[in-house]
Amino acid sequence: MNSHDPQFFITKLGLIPHREGGYYKQSFHSSESISDQELTTDFDGKRMLYTSIYFLLTSKDISHFHRLKSDELWYYHAGSPLTIHVIDENGDYKEIKLGLNLDKGEVPQALVPKGTIFGSSVMEPDTFSLVGCMVSPGFEYKDFELFTQQELLEQYPQHKDVILKMAYEKIPD
Repeated sequence: MNSHDPQFFITKLGLIPHREGGYYKQSFHSSESISDQELTTDFDGKRMLYTSIYFLLTSKDISHFHRLKSDELWYYHAGSPLTIHVIDENGDYKEIKLGLNLDKGEVPQALVPKGTIFGSSVMEPDTFSLVGCMVSPGFEYKDFELFTQQELLEQYPQHKDVILKMAYEKIPD
């Protein structure tokens, strides 16, 4: 195994399949927690101040469109660049290129604000991207919302091409 092989990172970092696509492992989490009393977002119960994961996608995988109740910071680590596909709360679509080629518009870190619909895909064929994702307040599956193509097409028909690529036809069990 070498560092240019996704299996190297999957094995060495102990990554497991993620429900939204790709592989992940929680790397850090806060020992402090917060309630929605101090925030503008409604949560059920308390949340850790932050959680952080390693996240790996191959060019054969996508991270399907989903939404969180928390901000998510993305950090590029290794492999090829990654595209974060974003439909913001105003319904506007944009792509964020996560990588190290600043001359080509890539950025080494990016913020996906809470309430944003987003997913990600690897930009180059036959490769992978390893990134870090920190969610604050911390990630909880009950704050995680996956979308079907039909749900998104009803709201954002102008983004049909990317929705058909990045959303599930039917959410898996």
